[in-house]
Amino acid sequence: MHSARPHPRGRAGRLLLAATLVAAGGTVAVAAATTAPAPARAAVALNDSEVTANLWEWNWTSVAAACTDHLGPAGYGAVQVAPPQESVKLPASADGAYPWYEVYQPVSYKLDSRFGNRQQFAAMVTACHNAGVRVYVDAVVNHMAGTNNPAGTRGYAGTEFSGYSYPAVPYGDGDFHRPGDNCPTGGAISDWNNEAQVTSCELLSLSDLYTEKEAVRNKIAGYLNDLIGLGVDGFRVDAVKHIRKDDFAAVLGKLNNTVVEGRRPYVAQEIFDGASNPALQARAYIGNGDVLDFAYAKGIRSAFQGSISALANVPNWNLDAPGANVFAMVTNHDLERDGVVLSYKNGTDYVLANYFALAYPHGKPSVYDSFTWSNRNQSPPHDGTGRVTDTVCGAAWNCLSRTTGVKGMVGWANAARPVKTVSDFTTVNSNVIGFHRGDRAWIGINDSGSATTATFVTGLADGRYCDVISGVATGSGCTGSTVTVSGGRATVTLPANDAVAIHVNARPGASPSPSASPTASPTVSPGDRIATTFTVAANVAAGQDVHVVGSIPELGSWTPANGVKLAAQGGGAYRATVSLPRSTAVEYKFVKLTAAGAVTWESGANRTFTTPAGGTYAVTETFRGDTVSTTVATTFSATATTVYGQNVFVVGNIPALGGWNPAAAVALSPAAYPVWRATVDLPANTAVEYKYVKKNPDGTVIWESGANRTLTTPAGGTRAVTDTWR
Repeated sequence: MHSARPHPRGRAGRLLLAATLVAAGGTVAVAAATTAPAPARAAVALNDSEVTANLWEWNWTSVAAACTDHLGPAGYGAVQVAPPQESVKLPASADGAYPWYEVYQPVSYKLDSRFGNRQQFAAMVTACHNAGVRVYVDAVVNHMAGTNNPAGTRGYAGTEFSGYSYPAVPYGDGDFHRPGDNCPTGGAISDWNNEAQVTSCELLSLSDLYTEKEAVRNKIAGYLNDLIGLGVDGFRVDAVKHIRKDDFAAVLGKLNNTVVEGRRPYVAQEIFDGASNPALQARAYIGNGDVLDFAYAKGIRSAFQGSISALANVPNWNLDAPGANVFAMVTNHDLERDGVVLSYKNGTDYVLANYFALAYPHGKPSVYDSFTWSNRNQSPPHDGTGRVTDTVCGAAWNCLSRTTGVKGMVGWANAARPVKTVSDFTTVNSNVIGFHRGDRAWIGINDSGSATTATFVTGLADGRYCDVISGVATGSGCTGSTVTVSGGRATVTLPANDAVAIHVNARPGASPSPSASPTASPTVSPGDRIATTFTVAANVAAGQDVHVVGSIPELGSWTPANGVKLAAQGGGAYRATVSLPRSTAVEYKFVKLTAAGAVTWESGANRTFTTPAGGTYAVTETFRGDTVSTTVATTFSATATTVYGQNVFVVGNIPALGGWNPAAAVALSPAAYPVWRATVDLPANTAVEYKYVKKNPDGTVIWESGANRTLTTPAGGTRAVTDTWR
């Protein structure tokens, strides 16, 4: 919802609210607003993915079909759906019949809306879970319907209301902020940088809930817990900027765990940008959950309507929040109508921008689909009573989320997810770029009107890969184009206004055999192979790459030029995953190789291992003969409950952890509350002592009890520790 400043929407007192997803904390159960049926249970495991499809204002039947037929099979982690509560019904508004913003004006918390009834909503949640897809609800909890609605206006379930009276909840006059009662103005917000006005006065004449009151908090939590009881997994919470942070934290503390996964509901908060007051900027809200990043969406638009080479500088952009705390988007329903971001009206720029957002490691990416529009306030397609009709992709509805390219990029994002950095960002020209995510995935994007051929460093092991933009991988080949990686590089023709993307999980059938072994080797079927990950810490000179070479054809049969190139992971670590035959004795070494063919072998005897009969295998080593000074990306995960305003830090005996000085401790992110998490580069081969501390808003520090915790970092690669506050 626009809130940093008044916006020319042309309707003082008519709601245009965007919603916000919320990562909640706390454990106190609250009675549901409506009696819930038996909790929804997933028939299958939910997809291990951070990608969300935002199917804005689709009805419940259409969302269920999308989950079953497209989102689940494509690997989406979640679907975001429109506000499900009963809203006002406006058949003859000044903005036309049944304008889209109706649904952001609640009349009650009954699950009877223009998208369907309670039974249809519950069936949709079950269908999505059965397809492996979580359900995030657009939750409107800052306010109720506008006080300026015409007399006699009712909700979609026929509920009556008036002014500050909503008997179906029930809310009465004392449940709302009024002029002189916390709101320091005559009722409206006049200073968009005044926190008291923004949180306690009326936004667009909407009845602003008195969230300081426990009874109001309980009713809001009851509504959200009712949804959780039906299987909802998270929330995009609308207009969170207009709720005091401590009030919202108190509501979150009353929410139940999700019924399918038994974890805290996901939370992403809508904090419109534009405020100069830091207390009203997105970073101030991350203690309560993730936030939508408006600056990122606007920056993407600027690049794709200018020069996409600017995308190399994303780490230097002034973004709304760190990537770990972001629900990322290219557009949403408010922003596309304001023209400040890309939308379906921008054609291939919009499509390519979505490919980029799925590929770039900033936040949890989302793909937006809704109805086409020519008037900013027009209704979605509906029947004679305002109920939204089934989605039919085409002229009236956009369905980018189910296109081959976007589905392929969802798989790409899932494959690349373990690697949170971009490597070898290549600018061929101002509108042709390429980059890879470690040894997991590579993409090239051409935002120009002519095809371009260039050679890129892919980070991938040598072999053939299917382009997931133009097709899919099958047991016999690729339905689209094929990319061949050799020496870690690929020469690729990027079509005009299009992209090519490859990843480790999209290869044509079984991986082809490497160069022939001196002695004949038996044919090995894909089921007889073991994904084996090689990680080595090494110092390399300019122009050198690190390879693994060994005694079997898959490792080059001791020929360095035929070995497997390892991708740089940062901090002097290199990694590649190779498919090797099972139950096989392997000898190998690491080598450094230049483009001219100069080889530097590591010292010492051949290394050896035997692949297991099943599963996967991994080795982590240091290049022998090097004096390696490197760091190890170490992830600290601590389960700790906090009160509002508290944050959790890790502090330890080495400079990277503050040298036991709490003022220099490393802050942990609460995005997965009650798990707090941060990744820190620590020196390799080092014994580390550490503890967790909580910092209060007044600066006082609480140390956890017990002895110092300890860990020893490996020679390279990564390290992770999982702890519980003592």
